[in-house]
Amino acid sequence: METTALPCDLDALGDAQQFALYGRTWSLNDPEFQHALARAHQTGDRPRCLCTPAGLDMYVARHQRYRVKRLPDSGPQHHPTCPSYEPDGACSGLGPLVGDAVRDAGSDRVELRVDFPWVRLQGRAVPPGPPGERGEVANPRARMSLRAVLHYLFERAGFNRWTPAMAGKRHQGVLHKYLMEVAAGIAVKGVPLADRLYVPERFDERRMAEVAVRRSEKLAITHPQDGCAPMALMVGDFKCCEPGDLARRLWIRHMPDLPLLLAPQGWQRLVRVHRPLLEAHDADGGRRLRLVVAALVRAHRSLGFEIDTACLMLTSRDWIPLEGLSELTLVEALVAQQRRFFKPLRYDAPTAALFANALLLDAGPRPVALHLLSAFMPAPDRVAKEHLVQADTGSAWVWSVEQSMPQFPLPAALR
Repeated sequence: METTALPCDLDALGDAQQFALYGRTWSLNDPEFQHALARAHQTGDRPRCLCTPAGLDMYVARHQRYRVKRLPDSGPQHHPTCPSYEPDGACSGLGPLVGDAVRDAGSDRVELRVDFPWVRLQGRAVPPGPPGERGEVANPRARMSLRAVLHYLFERAGFNRWTPAMAGKRHQGVLHKYLMEVAAGIAVKGVPLADRLYVPERFDERRMAEVAVRRSEKLAITHPQDGCAPMALMVGDFKCCEPGDLARRLWIRHMPDLPLLLAPQGWQRLVRVHRPLLEAHDADGGRRLRLVVAALVRAHRSLGFEIDTACLMLTSRDWIPLEGLSELTLVEALVAQQRRFFKPLRYDAPTAALFANALLLDAGPRPVALHLLSAFMPAPDRVAKEHLVQADTGSAWVWSVEQSMPQFPLPAALR
C-alpha cells in the first residue's frame, strides 16, 4: 500500500534521506527540492531513494506540498534506517487487514472498514430479520475496531518509530499536527476522517477562548438532526475520571475546560476491559507513561459531550505505543542508548505475543527482532512467543524480564 515517508520523521531527520533526480543528489531540506519535485510530478519522472547501493524508485504526490512516497509493497526493500522503510505486513497486526479492512482508495487515500457507526439513531431499533436460514452465504470481511483505528493513526503518523533526532520533539502540538495531517488521507464509511477527528491543541492559557471556539466549530458536526446523533472521534492524553452526580467526568490533558461525560456502567466496562492499563497509569508516579483515550463522542444536550464508545492505549512519554510496563523498560533503554527502532502494533490480533516487541533498525542491513518473555504472561501467550523466537533464524534478541537485560546488538556504524 502506498504511504508517505513517515510524517513524524520529516522535521526531525532533515538531511537523513537522500534522492537522485535530474542528475544530482537531493535532501528533503534542500530549498530547491520542491521545484524539482513539481517538475517530476508533471512529467512522471521518479526520484530514486539512495538508502541502498542500487537505489529504489519512488514517486511524487502532492498533499499541501510535494512529497516523495515509496511504491506499493516496496517498504521492506528500503534500508531499515531509511524513513521509507516499513516491515513486512506479517510483522504486526496490520498485515491481515490490508486489502480488506484497509483499502487503497486511489489518489493517496485509504478507506477503512470499521465495526462502529458514525451515527446513532435516537429512539429507534433495528427490526429483526425473518426467521429461518438465509438463502445466501456471505464471505465475512475484516472490520477494524476502534483500537485498530487508533493504532493505524499512530502508525501512519510515525509514532511507532524512533530515531535519536526525535528526542525532545514529541509534545501535544506534534501529536495534534501529525494525527490531523494523516487523517486527511483516510476515509471511514465514506466520511473523511479529518472531518470527524478532534485532537486537542497544545494548552496555552492565553489562547483558551479561541481554542474553545475552534473546537466548537469542529465538533458542530455532532449536533443532532432528524432523529440522528452524529459522532466524532476524539483522541487525547487521559488525565483522570472522577465521579459526578449522574455521570462520570473523564478529563483529557490540554482540554481543561471540557470534561467528557460517561455513564457509570460505561466506566465500569472500560475498567473491566482495560484494568491493567489503568493500574499502570495509577502506579506511574514519575510521568513515564501516557494513557491515550480514543472516544466516539456525541453532543449531550447543551452540556457538552458524552462518550458512546472508548478504548485506551498505553504509550511512553514520547507517544510510542506499548503493550505493558515491560515494553516501557525496553523502549526507555533503546531511547537512552540513542538507537533506531520500530514498534509493531497489535491492531486486532488476538495477542501481541505473535509479533516482536520491537525491531532494531540500526544494527545492519536487516532489522533485529527484540522479544520479551515474562513470568506474568498468560500460558498461551508465552507459548506463542517461544514459537516465534524459535522460528527466527538465530538472530533474535530475547530478554526474560526477571533477569538483567542483555546488551543490544551494536549499531552497524560501530562494528
